[in-house]
Amino acid sequence: MSSIPVPPPKCLQKPLVVPHRHMFGPGPSNVPPRILKAGANPVIGHMHPEIFEIMNDIKSGTQYMFQTHNSMTFAVSGTGHTAMECAIFNAVEPGENVLTAVNGIWGERAADMAERIGAKVNTIVAPPGGFFTNEEIEQALAKYRPVLLFLAHGESSTGVLHPLDGIGLLCHKYNCLLLVDSVAAIGGAPLHMDQQEIDILYTGSQKVLNAPPGTAPISFSARACQKIFNRRTKPVSFFLDLKWLANYWGCDGKPSRVYHHTGPVTAFYSLRESLAVLAEEGLEKSWERHQEVAEYFHAGLENMGLKLFVKEKKARLPTVTTIVAPRGYDWKEITAYIMKTHNLEISGGLGPSVGLVLRVGLMGCNSSKVHVDMVLAALKDAMKHCHENKL
Repeated sequence: MSSIPVPPPKCLQKPLVVPHRHMFGPGPSNVPPRILKAGANPVIGHMHPEIFEIMNDIKSGTQYMFQTHNSMTFAVSGTGHTAMECAIFNAVEPGENVLTAVNGIWGERAADMAERIGAKVNTIVAPPGGFFTNEEIEQALAKYRPVLLFLAHGESSTGVLHPLDGIGLLCHKYNCLLLVDSVAAIGGAPLHMDQQEIDILYTGSQKVLNAPPGTAPISFSARACQKIFNRRTKPVSFFLDLKWLANYWGCDGKPSRVYHHTGPVTAFYSLRESLAVLAEEGLEKSWERHQEVAEYFHAGLENMGLKLFVKEKKARLPTVTTIVAPRGYDWKEITAYIMKTHNLEISGGLGPSVGLVLRVGLMGCNSSKVHVDMVLAALKDAMKHCHENKL
């Protein structure tokens, strides 16, 4: 009789099988062969000099993608949520005022995170599909006097691209840091971290960059670092403590790096290669391509009689399009039919947009007119075959 009471699971005696799918939801996006190949390189030590060189490449690529000269630029080991917590946990102390601009799920999440560490959180709220004027933001800054304002540049739950010009200047007028989430927009829509006076900016690896989920580029301005490195209390998370991360990534100017955590080295390979792909195409060309493809997609949707959820053209996110859920149809049936019949993922709403929209993400290598035509054909087919309640 075996001394091991739990037997080997039978499921693990079968080979791993993963289907190929067209990942046209709001993320993750498809990973091209070049980036998959980079991630399959041999594992070496997370403190080896070759890894430090790769990490330096990631830092340089992120500075280019963000358009910043910030030395405090690196990638968090984790998804975009990890970067959001890294930003909030380091920049905010218990009892401080935080203002979150909520026009979708990411403002809600940021408020939740800040509340968990004892911040006094206030919100300004726009309806799904809406955004804030600079006047509205300034009124809230003057009223609440926060140390940090959170704003989602690309609100993937509602499909809004929030304008950024002038907001950093307003924040600094009221001695407030500006934190921007650009997970769904960076690389697909114009952003200039330094010129727009953004203090903390982060993104994720799995959207326009087309790398696997699990790394999150982030950057802190000198103004943000000054506040963070003069805290009265330690950040609530050791794993996300900026002092430790700065040293591990060689951002603190010290001659040697000290072990903090075991970095996901193969994820670093993939992220490095995805940044190289972006640099080869060029940021401005990438911005132009995503905008051109989005406009082509939007025209095709309207020709089918479908409506776009975001009314103002300038506020439409070029990477994630929100379509008003077709009247009389069950959105779940549409997405399930398209997955089963066309092997293609599109999504329903998220957070405040649940039941209101379908979401289609065309990011990085997926942003092409060929892929638009695939999505339009799949939607047309679904609306022909899915049950329509005509009452």
